[in-house]
Amino acid sequence: MNDFISLGFNPEHIGKLHKQGIKTPTKIQQESIPLLLEGKDIIAQAQTGSGKTLAFLLPILKKIDHESEHIQTLIITPTRELAIQITAELSRMSDDDNVLAVYGGQDVDQQISRLSGKISIVIGTPGRLLDHIHRGTIDLSHVSMLVLDEADQMLHIGFIREVGEIIDQTPSSRQTALFSATMSSEIRELANRYMINPYPIQVEAEVKVVREIQQFVVETTDRQKQQALCKTIKEMQPFLAIIFCRTKRRVSKLNENLQEQGYLTDELHGGLSQTKREDVMQRFREAKVHLLIATDVAARGLDVEGVTHIFNYDVPQDVESYIHRIGRTGRAGEEGVAVTFIAQKDQSAIALIEQGIDTKITRKAVEVKAPPTANREPRKRRNTGSETTKDRRNYKSRSESSRTGRRR
Repeated sequence: MNDFISLGFNPEHIGKLHKQGIKTPTKIQQESIPLLLEGKDIIAQAQTGSGKTLAFLLPILKKIDHESEHIQTLIITPTRELAIQITAELSRMSDDDNVLAVYGGQDVDQQISRLSGKISIVIGTPGRLLDHIHRGTIDLSHVSMLVLDEADQMLHIGFIREVGEIIDQTPSSRQTALFSATMSSEIRELANRYMINPYPIQVEAEVKVVREIQQFVVETTDRQKQQALCKTIKEMQPFLAIIFCRTKRRVSKLNENLQEQGYLTDELHGGLSQTKREDVMQRFREAKVHLLIATDVAARGLDVEGVTHIFNYDVPQDVESYIHRIGRTGRAGEEGVAVTFIAQKDQSAIALIEQGIDTKITRKAVEVKAPPTANREPRKRRNTGSETTKDRRNYKSRSESSRTGRRR
């Protein structure tokens, strides 16, 4: 089944896929779609960028009953950004106004109003979904298909208990699809508890994803890292780039410094309001912001057309994070470049990443000037108690003379 016609999709959906430049299904789509169309439960291990979103959206669109007044599909995501991304993907594939994204930071009364009408598909984060459940403003008793997207991230953030509480509100007869980049014992336990004889699917997409991207490591120091970043940006001239930092504080500091130098940058992290985050992403998609500086959690699930470069200002914490980060570029067959800046202390971390992707990353030399050494005051002699006023006057005079000479 190497095309969407053989997978059973109608010309309308195929035409919309072609408009997005999607002609043939990816491996995860080839393996998942037939099982989901048959009503089977699946547990799929697939990386971001492998095409997993369409792997569950296409069967949902094919199976949806447009006459029903009830919520038929529930998609649970770990972050609001991913919920927004999936909603946007749905809107590209369907003209129906029966889809609702439910996440924190939005007007809850507006969500309640929409939920009182005809909604077929809900995409939501655990916190806001639970809020509606406790308010009694959402009815999940007719859900026939449940999707858990990026289940490992929900576990990492600490949402597994909430997810279980939400699943308990859906019928036991529902169909369930779980997607995760990794398969820990906790994820398998979740699957065993809530799924019926799930079919395991594993696609080895992670190495393929990173090998299609040009990867470089720049060895520098913490003091010279920003200068090395700017020099690399000037040399590579990215169209759109994402710069990853470890914490929101480092994101804000780097954003401020680069803006002072005239770069078109903005920041994306969990400390921003939802309105601000959506505004930042809109301006980035419109290329009004060229460099988006972000944390891992905030950038989870981002899929922006035209991202040519990824800069790991701080080394990712593990192989999965590295793959996730650099997978933001080189999408849909386009070329991409990823540059990771490392100090001496990061050597072991980058070695583990190279081992995990089975690739030795090319070292790239970037010439930067050594930070200027500040002029230091001559070290004062310790007062032994025998120093006279004249001695101190003479010492002060020599110091001032020395500084004056240096200024010349």
